[in-house]
Amino acid sequence: MKYVVCVPDGCADEPTDRLDGRTPLEAADLPTLQGLAARGTVGRAAVIPPGMPPGSDVGNLSILGYDPAVHHTGRAPIEAAALGLRLAPDQVAFRCNLSTVGADGTMVDFAGGHPSTEEAAEVIAGLQAELGGGEIQFHPGVQYRHIVVAPESWADAECVPPHDLSDKPIVLPTGPAAPKLIEVMDASRAVLERFAIGANQVWLWGQGHQPQLPSFQERHGVAAGMVTAVDLVRGLGVLTDMHVVDIPGATGWYDTDYEGKRDAALEALGNGCDLFVVHVEATDEAGHAGDVEEKVKALENWDRRILPGLIEGLDALGPWRLLLLPDHATPVDLKTHTSGPVPYLLVDSEVDGLGGTYTEPGVADAPIVPGFELMDRLLVH
Repeated sequence: MKYVVCVPDGCADEPTDRLDGRTPLEAADLPTLQGLAARGTVGRAAVIPPGMPPGSDVGNLSILGYDPAVHHTGRAPIEAAALGLRLAPDQVAFRCNLSTVGADGTMVDFAGGHPSTEEAAEVIAGLQAELGGGEIQFHPGVQYRHIVVAPESWADAECVPPHDLSDKPIVLPTGPAAPKLIEVMDASRAVLERFAIGANQVWLWGQGHQPQLPSFQERHGVAAGMVTAVDLVRGLGVLTDMHVVDIPGATGWYDTDYEGKRDAALEALGNGCDLFVVHVEATDEAGHAGDVEEKVKALENWDRRILPGLIEGLDALGPWRLLLLPDHATPVDLKTHTSGPVPYLLVDSEVDGLGGTYTEPGVADAPIVPGFELMDRLLVH
């Protein structure tokens, strides 16, 4: 038996006037996905446990079958693991966004105009030269997403994720460590103005200590791999000893290589992996941008460019089971994450389910199951 987990990040949404009261899942042309739903089992999952922030760190931890209430320590240390960083017990990691804040104090772009990874690396090197080397260290990541490692005393602050502030007045860190964080954020402006990018300062948030997670094989009894362009998700793979596949065209943006991710899954499953996670960020980025057309397009790219060939390849490998769900909702009208339940789909190549429609209204009456329990449901056969 082979297993695939498909994660269209943030694809769940709410009805919007721009789609005549429909959600992007309802508006998109998804014949392959809805064909799978018609033969599978659809339902609702609480991937974000009550009281926890609706971030991709929490949601993807749930999808991988780990209870976030037990295992979550913060977003940044997961991303740090993706960069090969191991934190000492007296250290914490912060996510360091390259962001654009307007003169009026509004968060214009939490992603700083989406600089290339190469451009951003030069900026982070400049920040390390000017502001790092003492208590804190800057480490380059991908595009606008980077890491700062600091003493654990710096963690004693409340930090608002910048994507929660899109088009809103910024909310600076508060708490005992806030002055140090604000000092770095303010000082970064003089460094960033020397570079020809859209970002004009760093934004520090998501801090935490190194998490301790059992390996995926230890937890679930199968050998697993994944493909993603997002350091956060990659970090979960690293921390759980999954086989993380890198492909050149995985960008974390609308232009990502959908076919390359599909092919990476099939190659891994044909060469020793029992389970493979395919993660695509494009739907989430469209939600944050408030771009309903791009969100619909990203969903349709899943349906045209991943799912048909994936199912064909799985059929050639033998029996298979598939789980598809997002890690949270990112409504295009809100431009940020929400913590409500999301639709999920389970499909078994050998046993048909009750069938249904994979949309938010299509699962509105289904009971809500904890998201971290779905992996066990996938693996039961």
